[in-house]
Amino acid sequence: MQFPPTNGDFTFVSSTEAEELSGSISAPDVKLNMSGGGGGDGGRDPYATAFLRQRGYGWLLEVEEEDSEDSKPLLEELDIDLKDIYYKIRCVLMPMPSLGFNRQVVRDNPDFWGPLAVVLLFSMISIYGQFRVVSWIITIWIFGSLTIFLLARVLGGEVSYGQVLGVIGYSLLPLIVIAPLLLVIRGFEVVSTLAKLSGVFWAAYSAASLLVGDEFKTKKPLLIYPIFLLYIYFLSLYTGV
Repeated sequence: MQFPPTNGDFTFVSSTEAEELSGSISAPDVKLNMSGGGGGDGGRDPYATAFLRQRGYGWLLEVEEEDSEDSKPLLEELDIDLKDIYYKIRCVLMPMPSLGFNRQVVRDNPDFWGPLAVVLLFSMISIYGQFRVVSWIITIWIFGSLTIFLLARVLGGEVSYGQVLGVIGYSLLPLIVIAPLLLVIRGFEVVSTLAKLSGVFWAAYSAASLLVGDEFKTKKPLLIYPIFLLYIYFLSLYTGV
């Protein structure tokens, strides 16, 4: 007796004379071609590819693509623009509007590395072998800028903490400029005092002209005064007086 197949894959044969069951299974031949020849799927045999994908092993055929992008320069990775920093330094050292510099870029396009370099330079010329002064000057820069920022916001100024941090840091440059002069005229008390006052006024004017906008109106002295005191304190860290 022979039972007809139900799905086209199996054939059953039954014999009434013998208690014996035999059968055969037919399946299409599957060829795996692992050669590196060309093809539509990376050189793989299409039958093998279809066989693996139908059974959920398509992930074996996936190949990670190598990142072809060139590595960026270190300065670009750290977001350091030396030309921009140099331009901002010139804006701070020459704050007169008649010179034609767009000084608002110091406030409107703040960065971190330029002010940090200026603060570190001021710290290095202030230590006289006492390296603990470096961390203290950086602390005064961070928290002094935070105080100016909070006061500016209370008075209605539209500035961010990053902008204040950058302006206060860059405006230390006048104190760095007068530092070598103070070493030369140390013995002349009157001249030395005038040089110190000039440096403080120079730094405070440079910072205040950027931070104190028209939105403060009659409240400008309330912000200019603490900026002036902050630079006096910075100078005292350098001179020890």
